[in-house]
Amino acid sequence: MSVEPLLKINNVTKIYGGVTALDHVSLELMPGEVLALVGENGAGKSTLIKSLSGAVIPDAGTIEVGGKSFESLDPVLSKQLGISVVYQELTLCPGLKVFENIYLGAFKGKAGFVDNKAMIRGAQELMERLNIKIDVRQQVSSLSVAYMQLVEIAKAASREAKVLILDEPTASLTEAETELLFKLIRTVKAHGTAIIYISHRMQEVFDIGDRVAVMRDGHMIGVHQVAEINEKQLVAEMIGRELTKDFPARNFEVGEEIVLKVENLSNARVKNVSFELHRGEVLGLGGLVGAGRTEAVRSIFGADPRTGGKIYLEGREIDPRSPREAVRYGIAMVPEDRKLHGCILGLPIANNVCMSIYSKISRFLLVNTRAERETVDGMIDRLKIKTPGRRLLAGNLSGGNQQKVVLGKCLAANSKVLIFDEPTRGIDVGAKAEFYKLINELAAGGLSVIMISSEMDELLGMSDRIVVLSEGQVTGTLEKSEFSQENVFKYATVNL
Repeated sequence: MSVEPLLKINNVTKIYGGVTALDHVSLELMPGEVLALVGENGAGKSTLIKSLSGAVIPDAGTIEVGGKSFESLDPVLSKQLGISVVYQELTLCPGLKVFENIYLGAFKGKAGFVDNKAMIRGAQELMERLNIKIDVRQQVSSLSVAYMQLVEIAKAASREAKVLILDEPTASLTEAETELLFKLIRTVKAHGTAIIYISHRMQEVFDIGDRVAVMRDGHMIGVHQVAEINEKQLVAEMIGRELTKDFPARNFEVGEEIVLKVENLSNARVKNVSFELHRGEVLGLGGLVGAGRTEAVRSIFGADPRTGGKIYLEGREIDPRSPREAVRYGIAMVPEDRKLHGCILGLPIANNVCMSIYSKISRFLLVNTRAERETVDGMIDRLKIKTPGRRLLAGNLSGGNQQKVVLGKCLAANSKVLIFDEPTRGIDVGAKAEFYKLINELAAGGLSVIMISSEMDELLGMSDRIVVLSEGQVTGTLEKSEFSQENVFKYATVNL
């Protein structure tokens, strides 16, 4: 007896202002399978998900669910059909308890009265069925990110989701937390739920996927059994070429001049952090999540107050008390969360790139539009931002191209020191290679770079030196000849 697909996507097409996001995309999803969906940023994955969730109306094609065909879905219909999406940015209400989040919008009760006991009992039974060890009476804000992910999935399961879409679910999880999530995915899968699993981490595709679908430039390039393809073939199919090296070679020497010197920097999270940054150097900051890396650079950038220590830029002591002051000194930062702290998604690319220099290219409150145009077009060309024009809203760009817009804003300000906090977070392998090349080009041009990365390969592959933090303190500095995963981990766990 043949098994019918739970979901069929037939020639779905979507065009945004001349840009084809989906070009006759077709795909089938079977009951009880994990289908990994991969592709570079801008490949069309997000638009495809939004078409299934009802957030986007396709221009052509159909979506079949349970044998019924639809030209488009809306959010209510999508949920009624059993399609549930767990986005990278979680949608739980942190001020409510776990059981309240699970039944949000579907509270149990009679005669207008909410029955908390029934909801607690139902939520606890659901958690036991899914093998999630959690007290449903806990407030969501007290949970780790990993357990919030589990609650999101449990919430979808409570609505009897037939199709569960997970968008970069492990982006903020540790290895142990990821395995906890995988156990839940396998449990949900065993109940017949079909799962679309989106990730830029190739190893996860092979760890959890049954099949893998590859998208590129709005097209569905191919669908494979995971057991019948290897990582090299998968990456080549994603980017349309074979990646021969993970990290581009460096063909220049780091200068001897000390551009930035930090002495005994302290704040609410870090204590007596000291290091030096040379001209044209990529200095990696290593350590476990929570070690204080981001907090240290935020104080250098003026985003967090210092309680002690000194900062010297090109031999002169500076005291940046805000990001605006830091930019004036010549220090810029590409933050970890580009959507929250990097771009203003509702503004065009032009406004985002020129945000830090409008005071220089304006007179009597009037913007020099020629200077603006030349600056923005120059950055689009230099950074290879994929866009039909400078007036496109930043929110309509892929994640990798949004990251380039943030970088363009920093470069437009003629910065001397550039801080990257997790520069390739949520970016596909092809875009990563582009970013690595860009960072090397910037360093070769004399820019000094501080790079925080939780990806060990990236930290080791891109850095000239690595300063390791643990529990808010510098515990070791590694020269290139000392680079190894073991050495980084040794210093990262000194104070634990």
